[in-house]
Amino acid sequence: MSVAELHPWKEPPATIVFVGGGPRTVGLLERFAASAPELLEGRDVEIHVVDPYPVGGGRIWRREQSRLLWMNSMTSDVTIFTDESVECDGPIVAGPDLATWVAGEGAVILEKAGLEQPGPMDFPPRLVQAEYLAWVWERVVRDLPATVTTHRERAVGLTTDQRVILESGREIAADAVILALGYLDRLPTASESAWAAQAADAGLTYIPPGYTADVDLDGLWPKSPVIVRGFGQAFIDLMVLLTEGRGGWYDECDGLLTYHPSGDEPVLYVGSRRGVPYHAKLGYTVAGTKPVPTRYLTAEALGEGLLDFDRDVAPLIEKELAYAHYKQLFTAHPERVRGSWDQFARALDNWTPVGRGADREFETAVAAAVPDSADRFVRHEVDRPLAGRSFEDREGFERFMIRLIEGDLVRRADPAYSADLAVFNALLSIYSVLSRAITEGQLSDEDRVRKVETEWHGFFSFVASGPPPRRLEELLALHRAGIVRFAGPELDVAIDNDRFVAKSPDIAGEIVARAFVEARLPRPDVLATTDPLLRGLLDSGALAADELFAADGTSLGGGQLKADSRSRAIRADGSTHEALFLLGPSVSGSAGSSGFSRPHFNGPGFRQNDAVARDLLTLLAPTVRKEERHAS
Repeated sequence: MSVAELHPWKEPPATIVFVGGGPRTVGLLERFAASAPELLEGRDVEIHVVDPYPVGGGRIWRREQSRLLWMNSMTSDVTIFTDESVECDGPIVAGPDLATWVAGEGAVILEKAGLEQPGPMDFPPRLVQAEYLAWVWERVVRDLPATVTTHRERAVGLTTDQRVILESGREIAADAVILALGYLDRLPTASESAWAAQAADAGLTYIPPGYTADVDLDGLWPKSPVIVRGFGQAFIDLMVLLTEGRGGWYDECDGLLTYHPSGDEPVLYVGSRRGVPYHAKLGYTVAGTKPVPTRYLTAEALGEGLLDFDRDVAPLIEKELAYAHYKQLFTAHPERVRGSWDQFARALDNWTPVGRGADREFETAVAAAVPDSADRFVRHEVDRPLAGRSFEDREGFERFMIRLIEGDLVRRADPAYSADLAVFNALLSIYSVLSRAITEGQLSDEDRVRKVETEWHGFFSFVASGPPPRRLEELLALHRAGIVRFAGPELDVAIDNDRFVAKSPDIAGEIVARAFVEARLPRPDVLATTDPLLRGLLDSGALAADELFAADGTSLGGGQLKADSRSRAIRADGSTHEALFLLGPSVSGSAGSSGFSRPHFNGPGFRQNDAVARDLLTLLAPTVRKEERHAS
């Protein structure tokens, strides 16, 4: 008897194409494998993954990058696998988080790669994560009920009949396509193009925003001053590549780090809007602390309809952060407060924040209950530590900066200030609520871009997404060695007499250099992407993206690709593509795009991956069986 007679419903293999082979694709395929026994019903599947970079790590987490670059998450805070905390319809399939893998199967792999084994509280090199992701990918492929083919090239087109066109000219006919492209390169803005042209005319070196590991730094000459605008992770990577990456080294004596220059380092004058580096990552954990549902910033409080961020959202965020801070202070450190938590919580419930200040009644309650100002939480003071200060000379400013950074290092290492950890967790919960409000269209374009994606995300990154503490210790050592200088807040840069000139309104004097680096990632704008596949789909109307405008008609640039609540692509005419899925940071409503999920954290990326995987499986299941299920 033939196979067809034994299985009269047998259909030809289904074909899925993933464009992008980074961690998002790996996580989605893990969920696909988990639910396949339940939903696929025996249909053969062929999976193609298209990416010019190695599958698993993709571009950002590839093996071919400097081993000096670190993650800004601890080893114990990263996982690709679901656990009992994840609320999803698919089965939970246990797998090692990064810390468990490093101590187990990964130990031999890291040794072969010449990498040291990090501890659970260490901030590992990105190459450690690259090895972990490569291992996870191999495990996922073994578990998939499918044949898997990888293509180390770009996808450059997608036809209306769902054929993916590769750079080589090959075409793959697909039943479903998933675009998981990660962070996209984009065309320079008009401002960046003008800077580049002016700099070229004057014989200067200008480096626009970009992913630091991919930037050509050869134009930054040894011992020459370089103006750097940006004090976040991009600056930290730049600092590392221009110091240790050029042959310098550190040693430590009696707890003090000393940098020994190679002589090939430039002198970095670094400033930004705040003028200070991002807060160091917290160097401790507290048992039982994790993000909890928001108390004030809730879906019920926001209601339905369009919101005004400053009026309707910002005051609730202010209360949410204060609540997290003071509840932890009262609970974990009662010796540093006066009165009861219930009494203080009533004052907090009755507080109505206005603008950047607090009403007098709540200020009085804080002063009475929290004697030490170091235990108080005032968001605008946290956000702008240099606000209201000015310095008559750069030496005085740099002395102040050293004390500020040293104080931050001490505090972020001390669990006595665990209220900072509570604020960190509250920030994660707040982000989840804001993402939902954006997805449901409750914020105007202007509020979304200027208030959430710029101001709020900037504050979140400053507080919650800073560098490992060791990097700030290195920053201080480089300052002592004369390699890093501090340029100040609200740093303004111009070209004057064929040179870059930088000034801060709060610091006397100016800085002159022949090189200028914008140390930050470019703002996402899918309408400006250089990716040929997306450009073609947007031009044809097969994909839709927001073009954002302020209330006065000023263009805010392009937004994200549009997808529905099930991550299916929305066309320019508003219709939904049933077999084209969009995931990642350039997609509206895509969860878990800001980083890896933490173990036992019910990460939103897991939930979205699971839902998309199950939709894919249902889409591909045998037609006869789908009809039978529908009839029943």
